[in-house]
Amino acid sequence: MNCLFCKIIDREIPATIHYEDEDFLVFDDIAPKAPVHKLIIPKKHIHSLNKLSEDDLPLMAKAFTIAQNIAKQFGIDQSGYRLLNNCNADAGQTVFHIHFHLLGGHQLSDTLG
Repeated sequence: MNCLFCKIIDREIPATIHYEDEDFLVFDDIAPKAPVHKLIIPKKHIHSLNKLSEDDLPLMAKAFTIAQNIAKQFGIDQSGYRLLNNCNADAGQTVFHIHFHLLGGHQLSDTLG
């Protein structure tokens, strides 16, 4: 598979990793849009939100718990943060491996774009 995130999971491409367990990896975005910009990715390759199955729901629930913990780890749980998923090209998805952007650390704009 020629997936950038799968290569990061397999340690073929370096990344600054902040969290890892049997199901997920959290690392710095290489083009941060906020002082805190982490990517939360499942180790299971899922192309996009549209490709989730009912069997993946526990995995996605775990992603939200990880997001809470990472926000707390980086001190943005009280000030606020945004958790964002882009689904397919028109929404801005550039790596076709489902992932969530955790953004915070300053006042985020009301618009997404």
